[in-house]
Amino acid sequence: MYASTVPMDSSKLVLLLSFFYILLHQPSLTAAQPKFNNYNCNNVGNYTTNSTYQRNLNSLLSSLASDTQIDYGFYNLSVGEFPDRVNAIALCRGDVAVDVCRSCVNDSTHKILEVCPNKMEAFGVYELCMIRYSNRSIFGVVNEQPSIYRANRKNVLDVTLFNQALQTLFSRLQAKAASGNSLKKFATGNQSAGVETVYAIVQCTPDLYEGQCSSCLLDVFRLIPNCCDGNVQGKIGVRLITPSCNLRWETGQFFNGTLEILPSPPPSQISSPTSLPAAAQGKKSNTARIIVITVVPAVGVMILVICICLFIRTRKQREKERVE
Repeated sequence: MYASTVPMDSSKLVLLLSFFYILLHQPSLTAAQPKFNNYNCNNVGNYTTNSTYQRNLNSLLSSLASDTQIDYGFYNLSVGEFPDRVNAIALCRGDVAVDVCRSCVNDSTHKILEVCPNKMEAFGVYELCMIRYSNRSIFGVVNEQPSIYRANRKNVLDVTLFNQALQTLFSRLQAKAASGNSLKKFATGNQSAGVETVYAIVQCTPDLYEGQCSSCLLDVFRLIPNCCDGNVQGKIGVRLITPSCNLRWETGQFFNGTLEILPSPPPSQISSPTSLPAAAQGKKSNTARIIVITVVPAVGVMILVICICLFIRTRKQREKERVE
């Protein structure tokens, strides 16, 4: 007598396995696409469609997107003559690979026109790069406005200890980045803060002199206590970006490179133990990344085991049916 169970055909099993493989790999493909985090469309003026300024801007952005000669992550170009001259800067985070940088810059040249149509000046920020264009002179000029911030909602465990570590780390990175050359002014580091560790990056556009970079970073760092309606006080992560310099810190490593965790600094005279925070959304994103990396392979293995068991079961069922 034949069993009522319909055995699964091997071709269907292969199709099912292929479906789950594609499903499991889809999130990583989506996550690879850059996302425009923040942007600012300056109201200094508008250009008209088909104007000389628009043609110069389009030509400049096209040159940025297609430039394969620059491999150090800093682009500064100008096109046209006054009053239709357009100046632009694109800057990648100092630790990203060349191909990732170029892809980010290429995407930014298209996105900035979408979010700031007909604007004579605009500033856009991604996770790994930023872009800026203007009809004003912007090369070698410190510009700390507009400033863009992102903050994690979670608080640090020990504000006083964390701020001491943060101050020590920032001073070290500020000096290192400012002393960089005309190709890169970027520094990364970490510092122990008791049970927590603070990781940070600081960066300036390389067209600035050492003193300009150092001053810009210090000004941005000093903004923290009074920044953003007090929403960054004592947070585990903060990111502050200006057209000329930026800084970010958090309690999980978010940049490329292997680091030696430095010991906590000794107690020092800090005027306001609650006056400093830490870096943007990285802890959350790092945690999410760890969860995805851990769970996805486990789910994949479990599904594969189930499918194999079903395949073996159907084969045994078929053999049993033949015997009967």
